[in-house]
Amino acid sequence: MFSNMIKNILFLVLTVLFSNAHAVAVGENAPHCVLTSINNTPAHFHEYSGKVLYVDFWASWCGSCMQSFPFLNQLTHEFGSQGLHIVGVNLDEKVDDALAFLGHHPSQFTIANHGGESCAKSFDVQAMPTSYLIDKHGVIRHIHQGFRDGETEELKQQIAQLLAEK
Repeated sequence: MFSNMIKNILFLVLTVLFSNAHAVAVGENAPHCVLTSINNTPAHFHEYSGKVLYVDFWASWCGSCMQSFPFLNQLTHEFGSQGLHIVGVNLDEKVDDALAFLGHHPSQFTIANHGGESCAKSFDVQAMPTSYLIDKHGVIRHIHQGFRDGETEELKQQIAQLLAEK
């Protein structure tokens, strides 16, 4: 597990150092990612057009990710029927590491793993977890690095506001 953490940190550092792309910013269109869910179902961001999309990049070795999963499940229950869709993009090198994590921290939202590294590069992910709140038109409206319980109410308010927009 420790070696996976080192590998993932090295991946993120190299991505930052050698990336030709600029970091995505609030107000820009979200990069288009083609992913495959952990159960081998294709997941394309364009499928969520007209919905609010919460994209969360995570890894099994990330302590904050363990804390964020119950909150993401809560968001699914609270806002899923109103048009919020959550995609957790796993960046583990081995799918077994992600599956072991999910055995202890089940998700009630889509988990994608294949294609995650290229998607992370497109978003220029620099920390774990990093989440992107994307509006119904595909525009990034909020970027959040890390997870802290004290910030959950603000995130819920932002989601409710985006869901209310036409």
